[in-house]
Amino acid sequence: MRERLESDLGFYYAVGGFIIAVFVVGMAAFALINPDGVGTVELVGLSGGFFVFMLVYFIAISVQRLEDGDSI
Repeated sequence: MRERLESDLGFYYAVGGFIIAVFVVGMAAFALINPDGVGTVELVGLSGGFFVFMLVYFIAISVQRLEDGDSI
């Protein structure tokens, strides 16, 4: 595990996983604290925006790998 985190790309993947975990835990906590606070439309918009953000993040990692000459 330590070898993977010593590389830049391994660190970027770990950060991406952490961001996803924080989002999921945050949404679950918000749903428990205030169940009526987020409607379906808001939840779809928030989740959709987060998905697009993470998609761009992981595409940027792939581009970084291509620039370094690593195989995907």
